[in-house]
Amino acid sequence: MTIPYSLQRAAANLVESQALLQDPASMRGATKPQLRRYDVMSLLPNGNIAETRHTAPAMPLFEQAFTAFCRGSLLDTTHGPIAVEDLLPGDEVMNIDGEPQPLIWKGCTTILPTRPNARGERQQLISFMPDSLGLAKPAACVVAGPAARLMRTPAHLRGDETTEGLLTPVGEFLDGMNIVETAPPTPVEMYHLCLPQHCVIRVGGLPFETYHPGPDALKLVSHAIRTLYLNLFTHIETAADFGPLCHPRMEMPDAKSNMPPSMV
Repeated sequence: MTIPYSLQRAAANLVESQALLQDPASMRGATKPQLRRYDVMSLLPNGNIAETRHTAPAMPLFEQAFTAFCRGSLLDTTHGPIAVEDLLPGDEVMNIDGEPQPLIWKGCTTILPTRPNARGERQQLISFMPDSLGLAKPAACVVAGPAARLMRTPAHLRGDETTEGLLTPVGEFLDGMNIVETAPPTPVEMYHLCLPQHCVIRVGGLPFETYHPGPDALKLVSHAIRTLYLNLFTHIETAADFGPLCHPRMEMPDAKSNMPPSMV
């Protein structure tokens, strides 16, 4: 299955059109917009597997759909633990309630954690050392990506009855000792997964959410970006098709804002 040439060029055309509207003098020395390659495997309604390759801007909307789990991360399935890179659409992944759910979408991209992204930020990974969240939680080191959210309430929000089962970005758990940032000098393959509904799965023994863009992800993007984004997913036509969030989320504040984290 191939991607129409017009869609492959849409991201590059968007960047070029934005550049034409700027003063050339103001662009000297500025960081050029980045494009990234995204690989997708999808389960089709007839049971076949489609593999597609996409090119899109390296912006949060796209990167958060691919940068949750590192290559080598072990997921609980009906056949036992399987590395994320070996999963195929149609394989049954166990959710946190012990119920098997078919994998219907797997996204993959490659990042270099030491290289700044389009916003000038480094995409550092988060390492959870053994027993960092309790006895055998995890049993072995787990490395998560910048898009990963853990179903656990961080210490500074405990005691609030509304935070039970809070899906929290992994960066909120950094303690500088047992949970630390890591930035390998070599490229790292990153993955994210979709099941029929948004849910929590165990990765390396820790409860992480499957992919969901959030209820407001596409409200402020252009038609071109929305088209590129929706083209990544064969099982949806609109953002509403992702369904509701299975648990409340803690959203991180904008990097330029002084607002505290919020819950949605």
